[in-house]
Amino acid sequence: MPDTTPLERVIPRILENFAAKNAAREEALAASRAVIRLSANAIRAVHRGELERAEALLAEAKAIRDGAVEALQGHWDIYYAGFLHDAQKEYAEACTTLALLSGEPIPEPEAISVEFPAYLNGIAEAVGELRRMLLDKLRRGEYEGCEEILEAMDDIYSVLVTIDFPDAMTGGLRRTTDSTRGILEKTRGDLTMAMLQRQAMTAMGTPTAGPDADEAAGRAGQE
Repeated sequence: MPDTTPLERVIPRILENFAAKNAAREEALAASRAVIRLSANAIRAVHRGELERAEALLAEAKAIRDGAVEALQGHWDIYYAGFLHDAQKEYAEACTTLALLSGEPIPEPEAISVEFPAYLNGIAEAVGELRRMLLDKLRRGEYEGCEEILEAMDDIYSVLVTIDFPDAMTGGLRRTTDSTRGILEKTRGDLTMAMLQRQAMTAMGTPTAGPDADEAAGRAGQE
């Protein structure tokens, strides 16, 4: 006669496992959203020059991220579902942006405790933040440091383009690298045009930035 009595022992164990896994998933999802939000706020703080606030936000993000990683120990199917990777990528981007735009060396993955795929995608996306900083400087008529920012962008791209492994291993790095190349080339063109314009205006004796330029523009309008 068929015997189904083992189900009386098996089903409770399965339900207990699913309940624990679901609780870990919900905790990690909430933590991932918080890490992404804090990382975005840290990047905004960097662009405003609020470096101490950015560091505080990233410290908070790290603590939350560490809690999510701990909650998912033993639930590797949830750990690698993708949402934690996205959060760590945003965190790596913010850490990289803070370091590079404050004159510090680019952080290593072990220093910020992120896995290699998230790290690579994070530094790739930081190139967009470097472009933003460079354009902000150009709008203010500040040319000093712009070439160094472009060089850092180029260095990151030059490294990423050498990584030729399946997207399943790199977290879709190839697509991100292609986007990085477009950002780099567009920024190179913007900076080149700005510097050529500056040289032309200097040759004509026209101020290129600051109060003198504003005054000259005002006189031109009156004339």
